[in-house]
Amino acid sequence: MRKFLLSSIIIIIAIVYIGRLSYLQLIDYTSKNPLNDTAIKAVYDYPERGHIYDRNGKLLVANQPSYDVMVIPRDVKPLDTLEFCSLLNISKEQFTEKYNKAYTYSPRLPSVFVPQLSKEEYAILQEKMRKYEGFYIQKRSLRHYMTDAGANVLGYISEVNEWELKKYSYYQSGELIGRQGVEKEYEEVLRGRKGVKFIQKDRFNRVIGSYKDGIFDTLPVPGKDIHLTIDNDLQKYGEELMVHKRGGIVAIEPKTGQILTLVSAPTYDPDLLVGRKRSKNYTRLYNDSIAKPLYDRGLLAMYPPGSPFKTINALIGLQEGVIDEGTTFTCYHGYRYGRNSFMGCHCPSGARNNLNRGIRESCNAYFANTYRRIIEKYPTSAEGVNTWEKHVESFGLGDFLGYDLPTGKSGKIPDADYYNAVYGERRWFATNTLSNAIGQGEVLTTPIQLANLTATIANRGYYYTPHIIKNIENDTIAHKFVEKHQTTIDAENFDPVIQGMYDVYNSGTAQWLQIPGISIAGKTGTAENFTKIEGKRVQLTDHSIFVAFAPIEDPKIAIAVFVENGYWGSRWAGKIASLMIEKYIKGEITRTDMEDYLLEGSLEDEYAKPLSGESFTINDGKKFIKWPQEEKKEKPLP
Repeated sequence: MRKFLLSSIIIIIAIVYIGRLSYLQLIDYTSKNPLNDTAIKAVYDYPERGHIYDRNGKLLVANQPSYDVMVIPRDVKPLDTLEFCSLLNISKEQFTEKYNKAYTYSPRLPSVFVPQLSKEEYAILQEKMRKYEGFYIQKRSLRHYMTDAGANVLGYISEVNEWELKKYSYYQSGELIGRQGVEKEYEEVLRGRKGVKFIQKDRFNRVIGSYKDGIFDTLPVPGKDIHLTIDNDLQKYGEELMVHKRGGIVAIEPKTGQILTLVSAPTYDPDLLVGRKRSKNYTRLYNDSIAKPLYDRGLLAMYPPGSPFKTINALIGLQEGVIDEGTTFTCYHGYRYGRNSFMGCHCPSGARNNLNRGIRESCNAYFANTYRRIIEKYPTSAEGVNTWEKHVESFGLGDFLGYDLPTGKSGKIPDADYYNAVYGERRWFATNTLSNAIGQGEVLTTPIQLANLTATIANRGYYYTPHIIKNIENDTIAHKFVEKHQTTIDAENFDPVIQGMYDVYNSGTAQWLQIPGISIAGKTGTAENFTKIEGKRVQLTDHSIFVAFAPIEDPKIAIAVFVENGYWGSRWAGKIASLMIEKYIKGEITRTDMEDYLLEGSLEDEYAKPLSGESFTINDGKKFIKWPQEEKKEKPLP
């Protein structure tokens, strides 16, 4: 009996071992990562990144071959370091630093040792790679820009950092990822999916074949091509007009919310951030803290909207029933309120303005009265401001809008809570917030928000979320981009405001900016501009602002232009907006007088004033600031 029991135990144990080994060898392929086996090497096959086209099918971004020298630290054998460094054009210290970094990441996994070799460097090195065990060449692709415009829109690609390696399991050290713009926003669409082959080695580190007959191997999936809503010719033209100026231009197709152009000035050639020169060039651009070429002013810069904001107050006044087309207010060269406060205006003293003239002449007094009526319609200022704020926010202001770009600012639209915190509850009135009437004070907007506001007026009360993607290869765009957003203003209230904006071009503040054959509705704007010098608040030359849409009968483009330190609205921003509209609708420029003025003009002297330490004038020459100010000397005692 004992003999039978012992034999049975031995047979059962043998069956269990044989069964388990058979399962591990033949069945269980998923329980372990092949890379955990020291005898397995992964070779990645990187797909082509998707191409990027503009709205008209023009190729903007393609690919070019690139070669990375890879290292698997545990496989490295003694080598002629000096010869290897000479081939790679690096120092021995750099060799040691790169090797240690790769070893720290993983002694078993491949890391990029030297990225992005040129074709010439690759040709020389390829013949000698057999001498350097543990190193091999990995082919992948870099971006090839077919345009020198739209760097802020397109973005760029660079190596993943340590934080990204921890966050995203997909990436390995040295791989590339989208940065900024479209490259970042549509990274998963553009990158595709890399393939992998697992190679098995023997104990002498020799390749003996594919691991488990390639059951774990995968093929690369190419990235998808995408078409943007951007018109590259219009984008390029906008950047040319903004040379030697700072600011932003945003144009939108009102019927769809598609972004036609997104200019940020100053800008840079996207080709600067490709290849081994990328790091050096990026550092130079990043450290330019004065011009800030990497700062997307179209999405990030928050400016007071100035007089274009008066169109909203006109619409709210009409909706709230506190004014109509025939309502008039007298302008005494401005509007006096409170004890010693005065809001200056260019209208002649004693002018009696209705809504149309208030818009076309940009009368501060008209809109100060309108704003007061809106707020004072309600029992308390808090209720009035909150009602006003809800109307304003229905135009997408004070919000990020939800566009498909990875950066932006929300702007600022104050509510009652804000003023309660500043003044205390029930201790403030409409006059405390009167700057809101003319787009100054606490109100801040970004260029894309102001362009969207203009598109909403062109549509007579609705807008689509602004977006940069037109279509994706074999895919659809997000549903939110085809959803209509309705404002709180009835459609019939837009007609008198649009007529006033049309008359801005016919007989108002932009009458010198007319474009033959195109009916344009617009609004000039000027916003005060302050900075700090040696800790003191100093006024600089005003910002030039302009919004417009055209044609009035069937709007195809709505545009907002901000030019920093650009004096008044029609001087710089208005000319730029008019030419951009003509360029988009006609495809050619007839107002060459305005074009020459912009292409030859510069505001660099204005930007240099606060840095010079010398006295400088601001605005139209009527104001003068002496900086640094002279010290007052006390009179000697008698």
